[in-house]
Amino acid sequence: MKNLEYAIVDIETTGGNASHSRITEIAIIIHDGTKVIDRWETLVNPQKEIPTAIFALTGITNEMVRQAPAFDTISDKVFELLSDRVFVAHNVNFDYSFVRHELERAGLKWTAKKLCTVRAARKIKPGMDSYSLGRLCDSLGIELDNRHRAGGDADATAILFTRLLAWDTEKEMDVMIKKTSQDQRLPPNLPREDFELLPEKPGVYYFYDEHNKVIYIGKAVNLKKRVASHFTGHKITAQRQNFLRDIHAITFEVCGTELMALVLECTEIKELWPKYNKALKRFEPKYGLFEYEARNGYRYMAIGKLAKNQGCIETFNSIYDGINLLQELAKQFNIDQRFCKYGSVTDGETPLQTSSENLPDSDFHNDQIQAAIDFYLNSRPSFAIIDKGRTNDENSYIWVENGHFSGMGYIDSDIAINDLSEIKEYITPYKTNHYIMQLISSFAQKNPRKLNIHKNNVDLQIERFDCN
Repeated sequence: MKNLEYAIVDIETTGGNASHSRITEIAIIIHDGTKVIDRWETLVNPQKEIPTAIFALTGITNEMVRQAPAFDTISDKVFELLSDRVFVAHNVNFDYSFVRHELERAGLKWTAKKLCTVRAARKIKPGMDSYSLGRLCDSLGIELDNRHRAGGDADATAILFTRLLAWDTEKEMDVMIKKTSQDQRLPPNLPREDFELLPEKPGVYYFYDEHNKVIYIGKAVNLKKRVASHFTGHKITAQRQNFLRDIHAITFEVCGTELMALVLECTEIKELWPKYNKALKRFEPKYGLFEYEARNGYRYMAIGKLAKNQGCIETFNSIYDGINLLQELAKQFNIDQRFCKYGSVTDGETPLQTSSENLPDSDFHNDQIQAAIDFYLNSRPSFAIIDKGRTNDENSYIWVENGHFSGMGYIDSDIAINDLSEIKEYITPYKTNHYIMQLISSFAQKNPRKLNIHKNNVDLQIERFDCN
């Protein structure tokens, strides 16, 4: 490292992502591995308004930058100072993404080896209360003047860097600046040990913030490879930068199969609903089959829009699927169409006026409604999907009862299962939802040999297996 030179950089910006925000101040300190040999800083005209929240943090006003140079006029100077030097910053990927993006806007192609002083401090001085620049400087007795200004933060980072070099008896930073080093790809607050523990197996992984709250859940065929993919690439959106900065820990759960991982991911997201998980919202069913008794004493069945947390007999992605099922049940059980409704239904709603001409006996009619509901509920299959486990000594089980996902788990291979219903004694119960049943149904149709129908189900029930 004595032969290398380092550019210690700090910037202030108008916002949190390089694609929509601009640099308002930059400081670059050149370090030869022993001492500071050059220093340069300047305000930068971002050519856009500085938000009030940013002014409150940095103290940089629109008036201060109005006469400052735009970045493209200083781009050659920045490029010269950074070229052939290791790029050093506290939370390096943030500063690096902005500087690289601004240089590209100015027509200059630049890349560099990176060194993150957050990650370096975690390795060389483990166990500190916090690794934010301010609190780390307080703990180490480093004077930090002009906080949240590029020059003040860069000066403090340079002192921290000098001390880390002196403390680095194991030459950790030599390894970190290699282009192949995983450290430079990991989020700044994530311990490398958490990443190294990830196996190359199917499973579910959890990202945690600094308060140990789950902020993201994902599934993987290969846990290590999938998690690593989150940290590669050069996306510079605000969401990605905030996401990476929020990751402070990882845990994982190994699963026997990809299907087990998919189902576990879905149940965990529904239970915890982490802030960065958004995709599953679009899989919520929109319609339901309802049953209610009106003031006239007659029971009705209806297809309508499904409100959040509203109970119903069955759910559907489209209103047409619901209408087809209701028409089929009405035809099979001779239910008068006047008692079948095809619009939205709310609790306590008075149904449309039903003609009193030739109405069936109310008790007989209500029994028909109940028979149709019982038939549908009982015609849904109970079955197990049995597949490989996490080790050779166990099998994985997914149990569906009466058409609804009931639970899953792993059972030792030497345990004899004489009746599929016995599976419930060994597995973990989970709540069902429409999306999980779509996953299970699709898998079962593609892998019929792994499907074990409960022996009490009849052929009619098997025909109703498709729950999409």
